[in-house]
Amino acid sequence: MYIANKYWNHYIGDTDDSLTLVEYLADKRKEEISLGEIFSDIGLDKLNGDFRQHDEPLTVILANMESDYDEPSAEFYYAINLISDLAALLLECKVNGSVNLCELFGEDLDTDVPDICITATPEEHTLLNKALMDFVSEPLTYDLSEMVPEEDVLETAAICEELRKELYGQ
Repeated sequence: MYIANKYWNHYIGDTDDSLTLVEYLADKRKEEISLGEIFSDIGLDKLNGDFRQHDEPLTVILANMESDYDEPSAEFYYAINLISDLAALLLECKVNGSVNLCELFGEDLDTDVPDICITATPEEHTLLNKALMDFVSEPLTYDLSEMVPEEDVLETAAICEELRKELYGQ
């Protein structure tokens, strides 16, 4: 897997939000899912491209998860974690055509799912590129910086810039 050693688990793909994202993707039980559908399901589309701060966690209903509740849901706390994780997953799909979620999370993923291909329109790629550029240019303005040491936020921003350049060029 291309992203496994290069980006995943190096500040990207190693948060609680990352595991929740992978569980959400596995719950979709699809071999192909669009970035637009992901944004819509999670509520990222309601942030209008501003992923710096948001007051409430982003919530998604998990349709296929077994639960004692009528509507099992999952929460995401930092939009920028989702943006960077999705960028890494898109890069994996660009390089290899799909991503194996079980390979990324192994025993942490409770279900066996098919490889998944995340697709994006040119407009969605532009939005993702702009979001990564914004985070890289001003990482300490993001809500993530309230919970993570400054040094780690700056290192995450540097890794996001490498990822952004690889995915979108200069």
